[in-house]
Amino acid sequence: MATNLGIDDRLLKEAHKVGGYKTKKATVTQALQEFIQRRKQMRIIELFGKIDFDPDWDPRKIRGKR
Repeated sequence: MATNLGIDDRLLKEAHKVGGYKTKKATVTQALQEFIQRRKQMRIIELFGKIDFDPDWDPRKIRGKR
């Protein structure tokens, strides 16, 4: 999808330099992937302490014993 964005040149240049990517597109693509990954990780971290742990839970019971 072709998109025109007004990206801060200073940020793009720094990301390009730090990331070592050959193109601006590669730099932005990687930045977006890392952003998405980090946000998903933050959602998982928010669950810590909110899910009860059952020490007797056995995943083999769900899959069937092998």
